[in-house]
Amino acid sequence: MSEGAKDNILEFFVTAANKHGFELDISLLVNGTIVSGTIIPAYDYFDSLSESFEGGNDISQKLSEQLSEAGKSAESGNSEEVHFIHLKNTRIYCGDSKPTPSKGKILWRGKLSEVDSFFLGKISETKSSSNSKKS
Repeated sequence: MSEGAKDNILEFFVTAANKHGFELDISLLVNGTIVSGTIIPAYDYFDSLSESFEGGNDISQKLSEQLSEAGKSAESGNSEEVHFIHLKNTRIYCGDSKPTPSKGKILWRGKLSEVDSFFLGKISETKSSSNSKKS
């Protein structure tokens, strides 16, 4: 893939999400970091982001309104070409340490042209087992 090129299959998944509300668990390799979550439509991303600013001061309200408008624009889908991928319930892994953030429902937006590779499915943390041993 040439510099700045997008993977056609990944772009297809994002287009399906944006046009048909399709969601897919996926893990992306972005500049040596693994980003794991669920692909969501751009309008869901903007709507959720907008909601996080509702009920605040005047600046928060204005941000909420602008993000809501961006969501409506994304939902109308005037552009055939997609440049960004949007994930929910995101975890970011750098090396073999715990993910960042480790708690919360995190939204993530990234450039498709920056994704080096991907695999289907999310990385899930294993629950630590108790230290008791069976005899």
